Amino acid sequence: MSDAQNQPSEAASDAAVSSSRSSDRRSFLAKSAGWAMGGGLIASYGTLAAYAVRYLLPPDPEEGFAWQFVAPLEELPVGHAVEYVAPSGEPIVIARQVDDQGKDRVQALSSVCPHLGCRVHWESAKNHFFCPCHNGIFDRDGVATAGPPAKARQRLKQYETQIVQGLLFIKVRMTGLNA
Repeated sequence: MSDAQNQPSEAASDAAVSSSRSSDRRSFLAKSAGWAMGGGLIASYGTLAAYAVRYLLPPDPEEGFAWQFVAPLEELPVGHAVEYVAPSGEPIVIARQVDDQGKDRVQALSSVCPHLGCRVHWESAKNHFFCPCHNGIFDRDGVATAGPPAKARQRLKQYETQIVQGLLFIKVRMTGLNA
């Protein structure tokens, strides 16, 4: 009778161990699922927060710009202009001029008219930039003086230039606008 009495208690013991193991497994799976869901939520809300901050904060105005070599200054005669295309694809007109004090100066302006996007070019004989689309005229500083751009008080975008040891450099955007 002692064997018969032991068997139910052994069966109960085995059932308790089995129940304990499945309970441990269930709690492990429940905790793991909770951690996985929490991690996923943190990652998704973190990504949302990063995009929001990136959208709301203004970009660094210097980001993506660098100095680019254009040409030796001696290759650009006074009164003439050269067309330059920045690595970003922006067309630029670079004109070498003499200012009112007789000093050498290099002017780099966008060759895209702000009125309708036509290409402007430097007319050295008249000392101005000309847009052929609507007879827009821009002075040597890029300020509109005639035509629709003047009525809209528009100007050509200006780029920084520097001359280092007789070499002309321009500060331009290095990547496309959609990058």
